[in-house]
Amino acid sequence: MFGKLIRLGRTERGMTAQELADRAGISRTTLHNIEKGAPSPEVGTVFEVAALVGVRLFGDDERLLALHEARLDDKLTLLPQSVRLPAREVEDDF
Repeated sequence: MFGKLIRLGRTERGMTAQELADRAGISRTTLHNIEKGAPSPEVGTVFEVAALVGVRLFGDDERLLALHEARLDDKLTLLPQSVRLPAREVEDDF
């Protein structure tokens, strides 16, 4: 769905795929993958292309965003501060 919004934004702005790819500093193939929703493009590149064509990453309702942020903060508070791998047991039984 996000790729389709990007394609729609590009089309509404009258930009060709090559023009948008050049402006974003990516290949036309990468742009095609973004618009098709392929998982291979880097998320930063996808967000940059979205910004270039005016696709908003978050909704307009700031109260709703604040509510989601508060929920995320609550969840993050419950999680451990760091993740440690369990200690490996040494197998010394010959």
